[in-house]
Amino acid sequence: MSSTAESAPAGQGEPLWTVEEHVADILAAIRPLDPIQLPLPDAQGCVLVEDVVVPVSLPPFDNSSMDGYAVRTADLSGATGEFPAVLTVVGDVAAGSGELPEVGPGEAARIMTGAPLPPGAEAVVPVEWTDGGAGGGAVASMLPAGVGQDGASGEVRVYRTAEPRAHVRAAGSDVQAGELALEAGTVLGPPQIALLAAVGRGTVRVRPRPRVVVLSTGSELVQPGEELAEGQIYDSNSFALAAAARDAGAIAYRVGAVDDDPDTLRATIEDQLVRADLLVTTGGVSVGAYDVVKAALSSVGDEDEPGSGIDFRKLAMQPGKPQGFGSIGEAHTPLLALPGNPVSSYVSFELFVRPAIRAMMGVLDVHRPVVRAKLAADGPLSSPGGRRQFMRGRYDAAAGEAAPGGGAGSHLVAALAHADCLLVVPEETTVVEPGTELDVVLLG
Repeated sequence: MSSTAESAPAGQGEPLWTVEEHVADILAAIRPLDPIQLPLPDAQGCVLVEDVVVPVSLPPFDNSSMDGYAVRTADLSGATGEFPAVLTVVGDVAAGSGELPEVGPGEAARIMTGAPLPPGAEAVVPVEWTDGGAGGGAVASMLPAGVGQDGASGEVRVYRTAEPRAHVRAAGSDVQAGELALEAGTVLGPPQIALLAAVGRGTVRVRPRPRVVVLSTGSELVQPGEELAEGQIYDSNSFALAAAARDAGAIAYRVGAVDDDPDTLRATIEDQLVRADLLVTTGGVSVGAYDVVKAALSSVGDEDEPGSGIDFRKLAMQPGKPQGFGSIGEAHTPLLALPGNPVSSYVSFELFVRPAIRAMMGVLDVHRPVVRAKLAADGPLSSPGGRRQFMRGRYDAAAGEAAPGGGAGSHLVAALAHADCLLVVPEETTVVEPGTELDVVLLG
C-alpha cells in the first residue's frame, strides 16, 4: 500500500486521501487471477486469455434457410400460378442428412431448414410457393413425411421462379476457417458462448470469476424476515453488496451480520478466507467506540511482509469518508473495509470494490462509464468544500441532463433504489447552479 495522501491543513487531523489515490492504491495491489481451463457452461462471465481461431467454416456446408424444395432454377423458367412448373420429387433432405439425393433436370428434393443443399440443386423454393406435393393449390406448411401425398416421391407444383442461390445459406457465410472468432480479453456472454460451441470448443482458457465474501457488522442488524426488536434494523448492506459483486462478475458469498465483537469478527474472517479471493466488510470503520472492523483488523499485519495488514484512512469524499484497505491471512487476501451507512457502502463499492473485482477478472476497463451532463434542478445545490460529492440521481441521455434524487443523507436507501447514476461535484465546488456540466457515473 502507498502513503500518498495529501497533507491536511493544520489543526484538521490526519491527512485526507483523494479518491484517485485510494483507487490507485487498491489497483496497484490487485493482480488478475491465474487462468484456468473451464467447460463452456462454467466460463460464462469470465474473460478469455487466448485468441480463439475458427477451425471450421460456419456454416460448414451450403444449407437451406427455408422449409421447401431444392431445385434447378432453369426448371422454374416461366412458372406462374396459372402455369406452374411440375417437378418430380426424388427424395427428402432433413437436417443432419448423410447421403443426399441428386437433383437432375425436372427434379426437386423436399428439404428442411438447415439441411444441406443436395448436389445438382441451385436454389430452394419455400413450401408456400408450391402445392406441397398434394396436387392442390399453394400450401402454408409442410406435412409430415408419409402423410397423404406429401412425401419423398410423386410430383410438386411450383408457382414462382427463383434466382440461383435463393434461400441458400452459403458455406462460410458466417465465419471462415482460420478467421479470429474471439480475441483475448473478451468477456464471455451468451452470444460468445454460442460461437465457441458452434466452432466446436468444449472448453476454453479464461480467468475465473473472483470469489467475493461480503460481511456486514453490527449488533443492531437483523436478517430480513425476522422480527425487529427495539433499536434494531434490517441488514441491507450485505444483500446489496453481494448483489453488486455478482453484477460486477464475481461469485458472491454473503455472510450474515457479525456482532460488534473484534474476536468474533476476526474468527469469522479467518473461516471465510478458504473461499475468498477478495473480502469486503461494511460498517465499523469510523472512530466510534464500537467500530469493530477497525478494532479487529488494525493490528493483523505481518511485520515481515511489507504491505500486509489493513490501513484505515479518511478520504476527501462524501459519502464514504472512512475507508480501509489491505490484505489478510497467509495468502494475503485483499480486504476492503467500507463504511456502514447504506448509501456510503454502495457508493464505495462502485468506486473501489467493483474496479478491484474487474481487475481480478482481467478486464481492461475496470471503471463504470462516465459522461458529461447538465444539472437538472429547481435551484442551486450545495456541496461541502474540500470533499468530492457523489449525489444519487437519474440520467436523461436524450436531454443530456442528470437530476439529483433524494437528499444527501447516507442512510437514504429509497433514493438509491431509484438512482441510475452518480452526479460528481468536484472538491473545490461548494455551490452548483442548474445547467452546470458535471461528470456523471452511469450505474448499470
